[in-house]
Amino acid sequence: MVGRSLIAMGILLVVVGLVVSVAGRLPGTLTWRSGPVRVFIPLGLMLAVSVIGTILLNLFGRR
Repeated sequence: MVGRSLIAMGILLVVVGLVVSVAGRLPGTLTWRSGPVRVFIPLGLMLAVSVIGTILLNLFGRR
């Protein structure tokens, strides 16, 4: 069981890395600028990671 969990987490990290490198800033990124301060809130990326994580956990988490 631990082996499957490690594999699932590894796959999730690879997928997240690919999404970040390919997509850069996905649509849905909120940007707030005030003088020298810039804040990025990546809602699109958070949604994509959540969906991919849910799918992977459902695939590997079933007993």
